[in-house]
Amino acid sequence: MLQPAIFPLTAINQAENMKATLCQALNLQYPIVQAPMAGVSTPELAAAVSNAGALGSISVGASTPDQARTMIEKTVSLTPRPINVNVFCHAPVVRDLPLEKAWIARFHDVFSRYEAEPPEALSEIYQSFHNNAEMMAVLLAAAPAAISFHFGLPAADVLRQLKSRGIVTLASITSVKEALAAEAAGIDFVVAQGIEAGGHRGLFSPNEADDQLSTFTLVQAVKKASHLPVIGAGGIMDGAGIDAMLRLGADAVQMGTAFILCPESAANDAYRQALKSKQAVSTVMTTAISGRPARCINNDFCHFAQVFTRDSIPPYPLTYSLGKAIAAAASAKGAHGFGAQWAGQGATLAREMPAAVLIRTLVAEWQAG
Repeated sequence: MLQPAIFPLTAINQAENMKATLCQALNLQYPIVQAPMAGVSTPELAAAVSNAGALGSISVGASTPDQARTMIEKTVSLTPRPINVNVFCHAPVVRDLPLEKAWIARFHDVFSRYEAEPPEALSEIYQSFHNNAEMMAVLLAAAPAAISFHFGLPAADVLRQLKSRGIVTLASITSVKEALAAEAAGIDFVVAQGIEAGGHRGLFSPNEADDQLSTFTLVQAVKKASHLPVIGAGGIMDGAGIDAMLRLGADAVQMGTAFILCPESAANDAYRQALKSKQAVSTVMTTAISGRPARCINNDFCHFAQVFTRDSIPPYPLTYSLGKAIAAAASAKGAHGFGAQWAGQGATLAREMPAAVLIRTLVAEWQAG
């Protein structure tokens, strides 16, 4: 039997009814969401977080419908508690073959250095959730407690069908404009992703100017402009950060980098070592790895690509297909600085402990504050 939401007195002094909104909607003990993190989050990680009273998440944005079904079934088998399933809502790719060939050519010497051949062409390695009837069928059948959207919003009819199954919906936003769009669409919660956050920016349109607001500023701006409950995301690594966000009026927090060193995550040894090194002090926003802006540990790939202009980079996920090929070629020769080592600005505060222990530690720190 699930326990009721538990909050320290310090967290419910103001706007008491709003503070528990996410916990009430999903029957959580704690207003903490583990970020989906495609390629890092696993059923084991999400289940451990959910079993500890927070909201565990998996991402199927990089999965086929069959892989998504398997991943969801595995997660559900490990926890009776609510889980969140994340999908990518990026726009369909518009091909520009001369641009793509020029991009491949830029990396010819890198492939040669690692005795590998570059791919002849870029490929669309991830499907968008837009117009993806097979993935939609998987989600409707599984009906997870929550579904979150990254890179945009689904079509109105898709959202209506999901909500008809009792699914709580969340959407990443990076600006007030995007928050208002999410509110108009009928999204239940917005994840306000500050510029400090690791991994891909949730920009609806990566070709438009990015406001680059901090989590602190974005949460307050969205609360002023929108009636939607806000989940703060970006740079939150400990209980003090949770307390600060809740005091600002956030209904919950989403944390990603904080969970990468958990043994249940799928991060490889090189990624973990980079996160534990002095190198993690420096993170940069790069578009060159995947074709979309994302915050990464400032590694060899970031150094190599820092001179490339945005208009020379093919769109996501075409660019990512080359990025993964480079990472594989370099890794095969013992060089691990070309991986997508996504991390937020608080990366050096990451702690290596089981996910359930981390949740207990975060809650203890938060309540002590």
